[in-house]
Amino acid sequence: MAAIRPRSTVSAWQPPVAGIAEVFHARFTEHAYPAHVHDTWALMILDGGRVDFALDRERHGVGVDGAVILLPPGVVHDGRTVTEAGFRKRVLYLDTSVLPERLTGAAVDTPLLADPALRERVHGLHLALGERDPFEAQSRLAFVGERLHRWLAGREAPAGGATGAQVAVRLRELLDARVVEGITLEEASAELGHIHSTQLIRSFRTAYGLPPHAYLTGRRVAAARRLLLAGMRPAEAATAAGFYDQAHLTRHFGRHVGISPARFARSARSGRSGRSGRP
Repeated sequence: MAAIRPRSTVSAWQPPVAGIAEVFHARFTEHAYPAHVHDTWALMILDGGRVDFALDRERHGVGVDGAVILLPPGVVHDGRTVTEAGFRKRVLYLDTSVLPERLTGAAVDTPLLADPALRERVHGLHLALGERDPFEAQSRLAFVGERLHRWLAGREAPAGGATGAQVAVRLRELLDARVVEGITLEEASAELGHIHSTQLIRSFRTAYGLPPHAYLTGRRVAAARRLLLAGMRPAEAATAAGFYDQAHLTRHFGRHVGISPARFARSARSGRSGRSGRP
């Protein structure tokens, strides 16, 4: 009896993150894309198998342990499975605010980027997008875009400069003032004099030992703790503290506190009951 091949699966969504037009995760066992073009950049990593594609009539192949794939907008390409097992891929479709179209030629010349650090950054960005954390995703996207620029244009990473400490303090003040509603990197950059987003993140990490998205998450967890101790239900405390929903709060609360918000709330109620019974 012939082995049954796994069914092809696709998951796609549009995240609330400027610069990312679409997130696309797929497993294909038998598939061949016809020749086509995108109006966005396609940034792809493989999690399994091997894929073969032609870009501007030149063929390329890459496997799971291979390079990051970057396909530019407006350039004809195709794609197909190579092995019977097919392939698994994660793709980010990025608009020209992340990479300008003038870098298209460099991408056609080098669509395979052998850069483990870039792959790790792209993987981390996918994880942040999966957790529905726009601020963390924006931060990670900024560093992905920076590394892509360095590959395609030889741009050096922006230096922190002598005002790094002042920038960090001012960014922390912005975050403290907008714990619940949050702030985008674009808004923070404009508020602080149009400082490049990667410089903002580096300055903050240097000053406080963690990136700004992690700082903001910690502040939101602290706010949720206070609300839970005051008797608010976890679902209400989640949105009141700035989280997307209760599941979003639960993921981060467990990391910070060691138990779920629901268990924390029950312990608070038990504590109040115990105290009320004392003489």
